[in-house]
Amino acid sequence: MLPALLLWTVEPDLRNWLAIGLTAYAAIIASFLGGIHWGIAAQIPAEKRNFHLIWGVVPSIVAWIGSIMPAYAGLPLMAALLITCYGVDRKSYPHAGWAPWLPLRLRLTVVAALSCLLGAGAI
Repeated sequence: MLPALLLWTVEPDLRNWLAIGLTAYAAIIASFLGGIHWGIAAQIPAEKRNFHLIWGVVPSIVAWIGSIMPAYAGLPLMAALLITCYGVDRKSYPHAGWAPWLPLRLRLTVVAALSCLLGAGAI
């Protein structure tokens, strides 16, 4: 949240660096969230793994695209990606026995997505 808030207050020549940092951080988070699905895939029978193995790489690919876009467009894409990741996790986590993590995931998703949108608004 701090980099997003700083984007509104720093000199214009520093905004680009902060925007790159915020975008990169969102991309790392999204990649991690995708990777969790490979962990789920490792725990379940082979015939149920395909979705998790495929979805596990989707956030990384979308995050990579968002990270090479201009920040005013990439940051909203990152926000949408993080929200989408939560939606997928909301359906997947209960089947993996991870439902207790969902309240924390929701709070973290709200903060991360709002940070991306707030940062995009500053550019």
